[in-house]
Order: sequence, then structure tokens, then C-alpha cells
Amino acid sequence: MTYRWLAAMGLLALGACSNPSGDEAATAPEETAGEAAEASQSVYTIMVSGTKIGDMVVDRAGNDITVDYEYRNNGRGPTMAEEITLDEDGVPVSWTVTGNTTFGNAVEESFSLEDGAASWTDSTGSGEADVSEPSMYIAQSGTPYALAVYAGALLAEDDRSMPALPAGSLSLEELDRVQLSAGEETVDAMVYGLIGPELDPTYFLMDAEGEEYLGLITPEFLIIKEGFEGDDVMLRERAVQYSTERFEELQAEYAKNFDAPVRITNVRIYDPASMALSEPSSIVVEGDRITAIEAADASGEGEYVIDGNGGTLIAGLSDMHGHMGQNSALLNVLAGVTFVRDMGNDNEVLGELIDKIENGTLAGPRIVRSSFIEGKSPYNSNNGIIVTNQEEANEAVRTSCEAGHFFMIKIYNSMKGEWVPEMVDIAHECGLKVAGHVPAFSRANAMIEAGYDELTHINQVMLGWVLEPKEDTRTLLRLTALSRLPDVDLDSPQVQETIDLMVENDVSIDPTLAIHEALLLSRNGETRAGVADYIDHMPVGVQRGAKQAWSNIETPEDDAAYAGAFDQIVETLSMMREAGITIWFGTDMGGAFNQHREMELYQDVGFTPGEILTRSTQEAADYLGMGDEIGSIEPSKKADFFLVPGDPLEDLAAIKTVQLVMKDGTAYFPSEIYPAFGIEPFVDAPEVVAPAGAEAE
Repeated sequence: MTYRWLAAMGLLALGACSNPSGDEAATAPEETAGEAAEASQSVYTIMVSGTKIGDMVVDRAGNDITVDYEYRNNGRGPTMAEEITLDEDGVPVSWTVTGNTTFGNAVEESFSLEDGAASWTDSTGSGEADVSEPSMYIAQSGTPYALAVYAGALLAEDDRSMPALPAGSLSLEELDRVQLSAGEETVDAMVYGLIGPELDPTYFLMDAEGEEYLGLITPEFLIIKEGFEGDDVMLRERAVQYSTERFEELQAEYAKNFDAPVRITNVRIYDPASMALSEPSSIVVEGDRITAIEAADASGEGEYVIDGNGGTLIAGLSDMHGHMGQNSALLNVLAGVTFVRDMGNDNEVLGELIDKIENGTLAGPRIVRSSFIEGKSPYNSNNGIIVTNQEEANEAVRTSCEAGHFFMIKIYNSMKGEWVPEMVDIAHECGLKVAGHVPAFSRANAMIEAGYDELTHINQVMLGWVLEPKEDTRTLLRLTALSRLPDVDLDSPQVQETIDLMVENDVSIDPTLAIHEALLLSRNGETRAGVADYIDHMPVGVQRGAKQAWSNIETPEDDAAYAGAFDQIVETLSMMREAGITIWFGTDMGGAFNQHREMELYQDVGFTPGEILTRSTQEAADYLGMGDEIGSIEPSKKADFFLVPGDPLEDLAAIKTVQLVMKDGTAYFPSEIYPAFGIEPFVDAPEVVAPAGAEAE
């Protein structure tokens, strides 16, 4: 169950503003009276990491457009049908979308504009507005063709911006020129960034005249006009470049490096060992290290002084299930998440990101790498190392050992279960841990006996209690079958056998509880509980996504089954906790705000706030081999910590209001940086008083 940052934000089908769109001509010839509109069709290839996973077909007759959009990656993906009618200015007057999102939620979206009255219905409900100036409807579940629609109208505006419906605005920024090649044919293309409804710009291509949509580019996901697939690597590298430039500028503008010691006064420090707060204290940082902890009102010569105003200082948090990319790196730091275990990625891209973080070019957490190994199948994930037989699987492990920078190998759904024991032996011989999904047609018990050190995702364990032998978990079934969990007797021998095996073999688990909450408890029209504390501060696209169900819940029986499944998951984790099984807190949703929710949910499992904070800091750091450097706030350790106004031992939700973060001694004030993402700040930054003659860089 690999959910990137988009899923974390609820954009499960790579929604309208995160996806490509395309047609042969964004501006069709005008019809004359009695003349039929010229029809055209354009086909676009959908690719992940260079592998084709689907198509988008766009048919256009004048200002009437139909789009068929479908892909399958890792056994799942959206299926959408769209119909759009534009007015003479290229602004939609009618827009309908039907189909299913990546995880199966049914879509019935519609928009209409007539005589200055706009109305729409999406998963959040219905709305209407009086429109007195050209305004662009933002489709909640639209196909990637939405980008072509937006561009067609925005490029006609002098300032390339328009008011948006239901709220906010859309604007275009011209970024670059590139040349695309299809055999001997070449096309000059412009790269634009769409800004407005989401946290990050969306990068896409139009021809030099701004009339033909050519594709969407991201570091991994690409949609490109048929024939230009050979430019995949170049375009994905450009996407990395544009993102890098953006985050380099943010780092240069907002990261604060001090030319003298920094003292944070009047704070209480969380101690992971005692699970208690210190008496009021002050902490001194020099360079990237903590050098002293002293009285709350202590002072020294030539210091920068930051008044903690009675708040709590906590060592940086971990996300133990990340898939780190540039777009989520800074947001994690701003949320106090300063180290992440990456559970599988494009190894080259991740290595470049780590280099940029370590040399200070970009802000980001410390990253501990896992080597992702997958079996070849019609459903395989297109990431990491893909193997077709036992020897290739063994060699993938040897390659991971020789790389010298992996903490573990992670095994995925399409791996053959019978290949795992040899893979485990090789990994353990070279000092790598082994974690992963339960391969299709296998069960958790078999993977425990094969030597797994850790199980990934609680559904992967519990599916073994409800699946028939031939049912295939490489498909969406590994999620939809959770609706059977209410029928499981948690006191039954089969459940106890799995828990006993985990205890006997010292197998831990990374349940990713928050993503199961989103999958099982989100409902159309209702704000998900996991985002309720902060969603009003987010851009409009994120707010709408938070009111969209992930699963296809059509009946009261579906509703009860999925809700009951989450209850069973929480109870199972409670049983595991009581049995002494180690539970790691990770999101698979990009970390940041979602990591706060992940931690918060474990109070329902039976953990105290102190236990949760200690597991997320010192214990996670120890497990990853970094506990001597990070995990607690002590002299000589790295200056990785964050400041909140409240007391998280009284109310763990206090960790959500971050005033200051230090990572390697570099300071970040979230209230200064969040507006660059369209986020309304949550709390003011503390005041920094510089010593005479000194100035933070």
C-alpha cells in the first residue's frame, strides 16, 4: 500500500490540479452557421518511472470535449469519463465527471454556468455562486484534461490569473522552454506552473503558441502526447529541476543560520527516558550541536536569544514510513518531523535529494533508506528493483548489501512468497533488516517464519484472517477485503497464532494507522477527522479533498462494515501492544501534518502521550542506529528539536502548533514559510533578539 504525498493530501486520483490533460488543439476553430465543428482526437500516454500504465483519450468537436482517462499502477488506479463545454472565451459552462477514484470511491461531479449563475455538485455537496466576471471552476475529480482547460482561459488573460470556483484563484507562471522529439518531428514547448488550489505548483507543457496541450510532468508521474514518450527521462528531470529551484529559493530566504550561539530561554524540555517535562530551562546551541542546558533565565555573552515563553521543546519526530520527495521534505521539517525512514523510492532520485539536504541546499529531514524489491507481474509497482526469479531476487538483496547505505530491504506484493526465505538469509548475513508487505497468496505467518523483522501495514497482517487461498492481494482487494474484518473473532486461535508468532520471533509492525483511518472512515461531504484540526488553514483544493471518501461506500451496510473494520484494527493493535510487540509510528501519507495524526491515534490503542513521544523520538532513533546523535535534547547531541506553546503530555494535540524548528542548528519559523504553500499560519513565531553587531544569515 504505497501512498505518496498526493494520497496524503487526499488527491487519490492525481486530481485535476495535479494531473495532465491534453487535446489536439486547446482552442478549436470557430463554427460558422450551419457548419459542423471540426472533430479531433488526441491520445496521451500515462507513465510512471518510464513504464506505461494507461492512456488518456481526448475527443473534441468545437467547444465540446470528452475525455476518457484510466491507468493502473500497483494494482489500482482511477477510471474517469468527462464531458466539458466551453464558451467563446474558453471558460467552462458545463462540466461533468463520472467514474471511480484510485481507491474506488464513486464520482458524480457536475458544474454549470448560465446567465451569471454557477452551480456545482461534488463529493463535498452542492454549491452555487453569482458570477460577475470570468471565473474558472476547479474540478474536484476532473481528469488531467483540466490543465488544458485552465491554460486555455488563463493564457488569454493579461495577468494570466482568474478567480476560481468554489473559492480562491488560479494563475499561471511561465517557467521554461523545451524541445520535444517524436522521431524526426520536433515541437517547441513552454513549461508552465499552475498555482492556486494545492500546496505546490503543477508543472505542465503547452506548445509555443499556447494552443496545444502536450503533457504533465512530475519526478515520477508523466502524461505525454503520444509519440513523445522518448522524452520521459528529460521531462522528469526538468520536473525535479523546477521543484528544486523553488525549494532552494525558500531555503535561501527563510532558513536561519546563526553566526553566534543561540539560547532558547524559558522552555520545558521533554525527556524521553522519564517521559516527563523538565523544570523551566534554557538551551544553548552552537553550530549544529546542543552545548548546554541551563537555568530558564541564564544568559551568556554574544548570544542570540529566543524567548520560549513557557513552551515545550521536543526532540525532532520520526515518520517511520515515508516515501520522501522534495515537495514533502520542507513540510516535514516545519511540522517538527526531522527524521524519516524511507520505505522505498527511486534510489537515484532519493540519493540526489539526500545530498541536497545534507549540503544545505534544501530543507529536509534525515533520511534512512530501504531497498524496495518487487516481483514482476501485471500488477507490480514500478519502483525499486523488479525481479522475475529466485536468483534475481537474491541478487537484488546482494546489490542492496553492496550499496552500503540501506537500513533494510522491503519486500512487496508481487514477490513470490517462496523466494523470501533465501532473500532474508542473505539480507541478515550482511546486516540488513527485512520488512515488507505479505506477498500475494501468502500469509503473514509464513513471512514471520521466513524471517521478517518487521511487518508493514496492519491490513497486510489481518487480511490473512479473511482471505480465501486464491484471492489476489495485488489488486484493490487488499483494501476492499477489509470490510470483512468485523466478522473476525479476535479471540480466535488464528488471531492468537499470528500474535504469538510475532512475539516469539521479535517481529515489530509499522501499521500506518492514519491511512487506514482515511481509507475506512472518510465519507463524502464530511471533513475527515484526521485533518479537522488544520484543514481550514489549507488551500481550497486540499479542503475539498478532505471531504471526499477514499473507498466506495454505497450503502448503510458498507458504511457499517468499513467503520467496524477500523474498530477491529484498533483493537488488534491494542492486543499487539499488550503482548509486547513493538509498534512503529509511520504514515505512508507524506508525514508532516499526517504524522501528528498518526501519533494521536495511538492514544486509542492504549499508549500514553509520553509513550507516543518517546517511541517517536529516542526509541525510533535508537532502532535506526542514530540514537547517540538525535532523539533527545541533551548536550553534545544534534540540534534537532521543535518548540510548541502547549504541554503535549496534557494534550498530545499540542504538537500540531509548531512555533520554531531546528534541524542541524538551522532554524525555521513555520509562520514565515507556510504562506508560500497557501497555508494560513497557525501561530506566531517567537521573537529573536540578536547580539550587538551580529546578524542571522
